[in-house]
Amino acid sequence: MDAETFDEKKYVDYFPQLQQAYKNVFNRMTEEYDSTLIHGIDQNVLDESEPFYDDEAGAFYLEVPENPYDRLSGTGIAVEKERFETVLSAYVEAIEAELERTFG
Repeated sequence: MDAETFDEKKYVDYFPQLQQAYKNVFNRMTEEYDSTLIHGIDQNVLDESEPFYDDEAGAFYLEVPENPYDRLSGTGIAVEKERFETVLSAYVEAIEAELERTFG
């Protein structure tokens, strides 16, 4: 895998695999963490995240939108910022690992 190929094909040829990777992680995360919080992160933060492959690092990474905690405002999900950041970090790491398993 290389960054250019992944970027060109991620939403065309690789889209079904991307969807499945995200779904696998979502299901695991809802078993380990509060499902309401996981759903809120999924729908309000990760919906605008972008997966990339870094040639130098030889790894996948997920670019999350700016101010992810603020994206939960107005959703009715009450969570302390520190808890949110911990769960989001675990979620992102799990997605990156799943992308590696899927495409690496």
